[in-house]
Amino acid sequence: MFRIMFFAPCIPPNTGNAIRIAANTGCELHLIEPLGFTMTDAQVKRAGLDYHDMANVTVHPDLETAWDALAPERVFAFTAHASRFHTDVEYRPGDVLLFGPEPTGLPDEVLADSHVTEQLRIPMLPGRRSMNLANATSVALYEAWRQHDFDGAV
Repeated sequence: MFRIMFFAPCIPPNTGNAIRIAANTGCELHLIEPLGFTMTDAQVKRAGLDYHDMANVTVHPDLETAWDALAPERVFAFTAHASRFHTDVEYRPGDVLLFGPEPTGLPDEVLADSHVTEQLRIPMLPGRRSMNLANATSVALYEAWRQHDFDGAV
């Protein structure tokens, strides 16, 4: 399946929601420190409901450690500054969908990282900065999974 990566997430409920997304889709969720919360934070637990034990979540101390562990073939970095839409890609299992922290998004040094295959955007109306992190993750992930006929779903 696909791999979701949050670089330095700040808002606990968004990570809790991502835990639910990972549990419901069979994706891995990779969190890159520093986190703006602890994994025992009540807001993370509340948003994740009872899905924490069903999700595959890994916390990495830094991006290099995550790259070493994942050895990704393709990494798609999501940014409002990209020109190509998330629907213009043919996703493959094992792809990493990389998202940045709220409210700043991915820093330039991460966007320029040699592991990043391409930068993608989710369409929005003009004058809007960004989508909610958990919502953006859902939009991108479900497009990737749809392209594979929702393999494994009921």
